[in-house]
Amino acid sequence: MAGTFRRHESRLLQQREESSVPAKEQGGFSRLKKALLHCLVEVECVFGLWAIVLIGVMIFWPNKGWAFAQCYLSTGNKFFEPFFVFVIMVMASARAIMEMTSGIIKRLSAVFGGSVAVSWFVTLTFTPLLGSLITEPAAMTIGALLLAQQFYHLQPSVRLKYATLALLFVNVSIGGALTHFAAPPIVMVAQRWGWTTADVFQQFGLASLAAILISNTLAYFVFRKELSSLAMSAQSQVGESKPSVPFWILGVHLALMAWTVYMLVLHQARWMGLGLSAYVAFHAITYRWQNPISFRSPLLVGFFLAGLVVLGGQQSWWISPVLVRMDETSLLFASVVLTSFNDNAAITYLASQVPALAEGGEISAGLRHAVMAGALAGGGLTVIANAPNPAGQAILSRHFAGGISPWRLFLWAIIPTLIALLAYTVAR
Repeated sequence: MAGTFRRHESRLLQQREESSVPAKEQGGFSRLKKALLHCLVEVECVFGLWAIVLIGVMIFWPNKGWAFAQCYLSTGNKFFEPFFVFVIMVMASARAIMEMTSGIIKRLSAVFGGSVAVSWFVTLTFTPLLGSLITEPAAMTIGALLLAQQFYHLQPSVRLKYATLALLFVNVSIGGALTHFAAPPIVMVAQRWGWTTADVFQQFGLASLAAILISNTLAYFVFRKELSSLAMSAQSQVGESKPSVPFWILGVHLALMAWTVYMLVLHQARWMGLGLSAYVAFHAITYRWQNPISFRSPLLVGFFLAGLVVLGGQQSWWISPVLVRMDETSLLFASVVLTSFNDNAAITYLASQVPALAEGGEISAGLRHAVMAGALAGGGLTVIANAPNPAGQAILSRHFAGGISPWRLFLWAIIPTLIALLAYTVAR
């Protein structure tokens, strides 16, 4: 599995080199403009860029100025959750963590026979659930790479390709709902709504597990003949030789991740930053057993969430009157629809700005559950509905002729989305 991650990283680097024009043929300004335009089309940049515009307006607005903008940004601990998501994503992308989780999936597949069908089912079931521990983006990366290595290269039918992709997206979105520190839509509201891991697991954990098992089982019976006909290729067992990661290195990585989660509970950003510094130093010391640290995806997600926090503070004036007029059912489906065209973390965070939802009582609890259930269930309908989805698309798009069709993805994701909604409703 280590060879697969190494080859994937080399392939991305090669694509970047091929897409760039040598310096002799292209001026520095042109290359800068191209890089800037490439950055602007990233889904995660939208809220961050508009947050910069908002701060600029505050600074140059009459009778406001820099002091007003600085006061707005420094009021409360606005950026703690985005910083936590950034730190935990950096740590979870370590080679030791990736090899550990992929090894668990492979061993589980071997226990149940190791066939393509078994590997397909285990990957779509247990990888999303690991997202509750190692973050959803890491789970998405591992799941997509395993499917590309052991399933997609066997050239299944187009229907099975899209059904698998839809299951992966929906399952990762709901699979992070077993804890309160791994899924961005939950992280962004957990403190304000007073949710702990026990609360999240009680409301969504068992329902998410049931929805994943039901959706995967249903898909298996629909495609069981084709899955049985796919033969395991010897190519999927080949990998580049690299020194195995010693167990003590894995232990240090897990300890640093546990430290970060503990600092989330204590709400101590400084100590969380110290843990990140220790991780970077340890990574440099043990470089022989490490892959290069990838900051790009964590920075994009952190930038998106930070921009969401900046903009969200100005949205309660219109969100509150709208949401308080909805009952649980209408709010549930409204959350699903809005999530399809936005990131689900944006929906839950904006809902957390409504004072009525932060109050105690059965009505407020029901509305909070409806918002979160819709955001989690709808996270697989489109590529932009959940932050980890673009990573899965980048890894698997080469297996789809002409790229991934948003319409086909949406159609195949409807059934697992409805199953998740039903599971959450029954659990409620």
